[in-house]
Amino acid sequence: MGKMNKVLLASILSALPFTVAQSGSNILSFIKPLLGTVNGGHVFPGATLPFAMAKAVADVNGEDQGGFASDNSNITGFSHMHDSGTGGSPSLGNFPLFPQAGCSDDLLDNCVFAKDTRAIPRINGTVEAHPGYFAVSLASNIHAEMTTTNHTALYRFTFPKTPVEANATLSPLILADLSDLPNSRINGSIFVDDSTGRISGSGVFSPSFGIGSYTAHFCSDFAGAAIRDTGVFMNDRAGSEPKNLTVVQDGINNSPEILPAGAWTRFHAPGNSHNQILARVGVSFISIDQACSNAETEIPDFDFDAVHTDAQQAWTDSLDVIDVTPGQGVNSSLQTVFWSGVYRSALSPQDYTGENPLWNSTEPYYDSYYCIWDSFRSIHSLITIIDPVSQVRMMRSLVDIYRHEGWLPDCRMSLCKGFTQGGSNADIILTDTYLKIKSISDGMDWETTYAALLTDAEEEPKNWAVEGRGGLTSWKTLHYIPTDDYDPYGVGPFTRSISRTVEYAYDDFCIAEMAQALGHTADAQKYLERSNYWRNMYNPNQISTINGADTGFTGFLQPRYLNGTFGVQDPIFCSPLLNFTSCYLNPDGHETYEGSAWMYTFFVPHDQASLIATLGGPAEFVRRLDYLHESGLLYIGDEQAFQPVFQYHYAGRPAKSAERAHFYIPSQFNDTVVGIPGNDDSGAMGSFAALTMLGLFPNPGQDVYFIIPPFFESWSITNKVTGKVATVQNINFDAAYQNIYIQSATLDGKAYNKNWISHSFFLDGGVLELTLGRNESAWGTRHEDLPPSLSTSADMTGYHGDW
Repeated sequence: MGKMNKVLLASILSALPFTVAQSGSNILSFIKPLLGTVNGGHVFPGATLPFAMAKAVADVNGEDQGGFASDNSNITGFSHMHDSGTGGSPSLGNFPLFPQAGCSDDLLDNCVFAKDTRAIPRINGTVEAHPGYFAVSLASNIHAEMTTTNHTALYRFTFPKTPVEANATLSPLILADLSDLPNSRINGSIFVDDSTGRISGSGVFSPSFGIGSYTAHFCSDFAGAAIRDTGVFMNDRAGSEPKNLTVVQDGINNSPEILPAGAWTRFHAPGNSHNQILARVGVSFISIDQACSNAETEIPDFDFDAVHTDAQQAWTDSLDVIDVTPGQGVNSSLQTVFWSGVYRSALSPQDYTGENPLWNSTEPYYDSYYCIWDSFRSIHSLITIIDPVSQVRMMRSLVDIYRHEGWLPDCRMSLCKGFTQGGSNADIILTDTYLKIKSISDGMDWETTYAALLTDAEEEPKNWAVEGRGGLTSWKTLHYIPTDDYDPYGVGPFTRSISRTVEYAYDDFCIAEMAQALGHTADAQKYLERSNYWRNMYNPNQISTINGADTGFTGFLQPRYLNGTFGVQDPIFCSPLLNFTSCYLNPDGHETYEGSAWMYTFFVPHDQASLIATLGGPAEFVRRLDYLHESGLLYIGDEQAFQPVFQYHYAGRPAKSAERAHFYIPSQFNDTVVGIPGNDDSGAMGSFAALTMLGLFPNPGQDVYFIIPPFFESWSITNKVTGKVATVQNINFDAAYQNIYIQSATLDGKAYNKNWISHSFFLDGGVLELTLGRNESAWGTRHEDLPPSLSTSADMTGYHGDW
C-alpha cells in the first residue's frame, strides 16, 4: 500500500467513531460524569443507576452539594445517597465510610475519627468516573472504587502494603459516621457486631431545601479480611467498648457543628494478593432490617466486577433508545456535552418505591423533585421522550403524594416538603404528560389528577411556602398577585408578586387544557380566562435604562399594589447587570424570582401571539428579544432563560432561534469540569443541552416542540412503549455549523412547513428531513407555520397534532 493510501486510510479510521452511529455500549464512552463538578455546577459524579436511590461517591469539604467536586478540596468520606444539582445547600450524604490502612504505632486512638480531622487530599490524576463507577486514590495511598445497585453501594478499598502512618502495620480500619453532608443530624444510633464487623445504624436528619425531618438507615458488611476488633467513637476518641452508641442534640455541641460519633471495624491484613477489602452498604428509609435485606438481596456475593458490569448494562439499556450519527468532523466535545446531558437527566427524580415510610400504597414513590420549578422546563420533557414508562411512574407518584398529603409538591426531597419557588408547577408536567402520552399512561388516574390540579387553583394551604399557591383571594378578585398582598388565609414569603402572577396564569392555562380534554367545558373557560391575568402586571409606560442610558424599550411587568397602582422594580434588577443574586426565597426577596422583570416580561408560554402584539408586533418583539440575549441581561445558567432561546419561532423567525442555540452551545456548554453555565438543578442544564442539540425543544405544558436543525447529521429515538422510531435527518449538514438554517422540510416524504411538531412524532414514528443552507429562508415564517397561541388558535385546549 502506498504512503498516500496509508495516510488516507488512517484519516478515515480516525474519523469513524465520530461518523458512524452511536448506540449501545459505545454511548458510555462519551459520558463524562465529572462535567459540571466545580464552579457552581453541583453535579453528582458518582456511581449510580438510572433514577436509583443509591448514589455512591467521595465526599469533600469544599463544594460538596453533589458530594464530590473537582476543586482539590479534601475527602472526608464515602457516602451512599446524594442528590445532583441541589443549589445552595448539600443534600443527603448520610453515614459516610472512611478507610485507614493502620493507626500510628498501632494504637487505636492514633487513627483519626472526626470529619475535620480525617479529611485527606486526593492524589491528583487518580479520579475516574463513568456510568456506574467512581474511583479515587487518597494521599494515604488507599485506592477507593465504588459501584451500585438500586439501594446498595459496593466499595472496593485497595490498601498499601505499608501504611503511610508512622510505625503502622497493615491493619485496616473502616469507620461509619453518624453524619450527613450538611451536618444536619438531629439524633442517631449506631451498632457494630463484634463477630462479623457489621456496622448498622439510623439517624434523623433535616432536608436541604424544605421543612420537617427524615429518618434514614444503613447496613454495612465487609469482605476480604478477618476481623481484629470493633467499637465506637465520639469526638476524635475511640474505644472497643461499648458496641453501640446513641447521640442526641445537646443544645451546645450541636451548634454550629454536630458532635462527631460513629462506629468502626478494624481488620487484620487482607487475605488476598491485592490487599483489598470490600464494603457493602445497603440503605433504606424504612428500617435497618430493610437496609440489610436490600444489600443481601442485591449484592449477595460481594462481586464488584459483576455489579459494575450490570451497572454499565443498565445505563446502556436506558440510553440505547437514542441512536446518533454525529456526522463527519463533529467535535467530540459536543458529543460529550450531548450524551452527558442525557445521562444527567436520568439521575433524578429518584425511585424510592418500597422505601416510603409515610403511608402504605401500591403506587410508585419517587423523591428528589428538586425542584419542579426547574425541571418542568426541560427535564421531564426529555424523560417523556426517551423513557415514557418512568415519566408515567413519576406522575403517578405525584398524584399519590396528593392523595396522602392533600397537595401536589413543587419541590420534594428526603421524604419532606420542599419550598415552592413560584407557581404550582406540578400542574404543568402533569398536563404535559396527559397531552403527550395519555395513550400509553397505564396506571394514571386522570380524574384524581384533575382534582389535584383544582386544589392548587382553588384552595389556599395554611403554608403555601411548601405547597399550593398563596394569595388566591387576590388572584380571584383582583386578578393578579399584589405586591405587599393582604393574605390572612395562609403563610409564605410575601414576595415574587410579578413572577407568581405570570406563573399562576400559565398554571391555570395548563389546568384549562386538561379540563377541556376531560370534558369539563365550564372549567376550561374559567381557567382560560384566568390565564390572561398576566396582563394585569404589565405597565405599558415603564422604561428601562442601563447605566443611565435608555434601552429604547417601553413596557414591562411591574409591581402592582392592592389599590391597583403600579410600583417600580428596575426592569434590569436581579439580572447579571444589577444585583444578580437579590431575588431569592427570603423576606426581602423582591418581586421576581431568580431573574429580572426584563426576563419575566417574556413569560407567557401559552399566548406568545398576544405578548408579541402587546410589545409592538413581530419585528419589535424580535428586536427586544435580541436585546435580551445580547445586552448581558440573560443568564443561560438559570432555567427561565431556556425558552427565550426559542421564542423567535412565534415571530416567524425560527432561524434566529437556531442562531441563539448555536451561540449558547458551545460557548456556555463544554466537556470540562466547568462545563455548564450554572447549577445543574437535577439535570436541567443537561436536558436543555440535549434537547437543543436534538433540535426539538419543548414548550412544556403544551404538545409543541420547536424545530431547529440538530447538531448532528441524524438521530433516531425508539419509543420504549410503542416501538416506533422517530428520525431526524439533516441534508447538507456541516460540522462547522455554517448550514444552520432550514430551507425546507419533509415529514415522511411530504412537505412540512410548520416550525414546530407534536409528540405524535415520537409516539407514531416518522422521518423528518431538514434541508439546510447558510442563509435564513422563508421556511416556517408564515402565520400558519407558527406554534399555536391562545389568542390566535380556534381551540387552544385538548389538542393533538394540528390546530
